[in-house]
Amino acid sequence: MGLFSSIKDKIFGHKGSAPAPAGGAPVQQQQQQQQQQQQQQQSAAPAQAVDVGSVLSEMAAAKGGGGNYKSSIVDLLKLLDLDSSLSARKELADELGVHAGADGSAEQNIALHKAVMDKLAANGGVIPDGLRQ
Repeated sequence: MGLFSSIKDKIFGHKGSAPAPAGGAPVQQQQQQQQQQQQQQQSAAPAQAVDVGSVLSEMAAAKGGGGNYKSSIVDLLKLLDLDSSLSARKELADELGVHAGADGSAEQNIALHKAVMDKLAANGGVIPDGLRQ
């Protein structure tokens, strides 16, 4: 599962993990069931549009601010409790096909934030103007 899937899951409310089946099924069978459920969650569109702005605003309020998540990919990833390191952002840039500026540059970070918002919108997210750059 790529970093964008983790972002989407956090915002759209999918945890990406299933409860362990009752009856003590073997570990391999449990892992297989979890993979199937994750694939179904990833391929299924949300039942209704997700207001990304509201979700992020609520998360920021719960954490006492959330930094500058509306325009900073680093602050957005931190708000979502995801890895915001340079290597994670490089991975995200590769995953989303963002090739703007040098790795870790302001230009690339701005392009990454925009690409994440665009991809969330393409997956059923409603993105307010304040999150679009």
